[in-house]
Amino acid sequence: MNYNEPSEEEKNNWQNDPKNWIWGIFYYNPKDKRLFPPKKIKEFGYTTNFANPNSVFALILLLAVLIIIGRFIK
Repeated sequence: MNYNEPSEEEKNNWQNDPKNWIWGIFYYNPKDKRLFPPKKIKEFGYTTNFANPNSVFALILLLAVLIIIGRFIK
């Protein structure tokens, strides 16, 4: 077990804490190093941790790739 990594219980507590959600839809937790943590309702997939700059960069990169692909498909 890596002692620097938070436990699953702690990750679940972060996810369920309303203070880590801006307007209830944007996840913002500087303590959470995951790029794409699960959404509040895990069955709905994953969200971006906007407190992690790498996560925001990955989201922008993904959106740019999708836009470029969309332009070429036309």
